[in-house]
Amino acid sequence: MMTLQRVVEFVGTFAFALSGIRLAASKHYDWLGGFVCGVAVAIGGGTIRDVMLGVRPFWMLSPIYLICTLMAQGVVIVFHHYLKRLDNTWFLFDTLGLALFNIAGIQKTIDSGFPFWVAIIMGCITGAAGGVIRGGLLNEEPVIFHKEIYAMACILGGLTYWALDSMGVSLYVTTAVAFLVVCAIRLIAVRYHISL
Repeated sequence: MMTLQRVVEFVGTFAFALSGIRLAASKHYDWLGGFVCGVAVAIGGGTIRDVMLGVRPFWMLSPIYLICTLMAQGVVIVFHHYLKRLDNTWFLFDTLGLALFNIAGIQKTIDSGFPFWVAIIMGCITGAAGGVIRGGLLNEEPVIFHKEIYAMACILGGLTYWALDSMGVSLYVTTAVAFLVVCAIRLIAVRYHISL
């Protein structure tokens, strides 16, 4: 369980950091500004979650999350010309980060002994709060405040996780299906302009 949770957090950190750094680069932030933006997006939601759960924030336990953000910055620096041609790159990594961090938030909350309804809320906070912080740093309206389905995808992913967990489905299958549900809802909603 802990190994899977760390893998999910690591991949989610990379995806969110890439999203934040790429958007910072599009606004001509310097390398330090891009890194700060990437770190804030990558660890913001998880930090809020951990503080609310009364545990030490995850990124203070290992430097791997800061290293992961540096790796994401390296990818943006090396492949910036290629990334500029992909208009939807930021959306893809934002969606992956949202789904992965949602799952990480749910798993960590359950591990901390909280009921499942709290886990679903913490999953939403873990997934969506980074986007709110990114919006503030980049002077843009956060996606969660648009009509787009964003936090609702986390809620439905959390309910899927809960349903599969209640039926005794394997943790790996539960994680994979919940991840796909969040991604699918987000992608379908944007593709077909579905909103609340």
